[in-house]
Amino acid sequence: MRKQMGNRLRSLRGKKSRKEVAKAIGISVSTLQMYENGKRTPKDSIKIKLAQYYHVSVEKLFFSTRD
Repeated sequence: MRKQMGNRLRSLRGKKSRKEVAKAIGISVSTLQMYENGKRTPKDSIKIKLAQYYHVSVEKLFFSTRD
């Protein structure tokens, strides 16, 4: 599940820098990198912020079984 989540996060980030996204969400670049690499799962509050930032539902971003 973490690997799929990380792939979706990287895909949604597109050409934006990790620094830009991390700053907008209020997390460190290294934390975002861990999420994208599937090494860490965000807290619920961060899941909501990421979903809002990328204009997708939390369910689609974190719980979808289809990429």
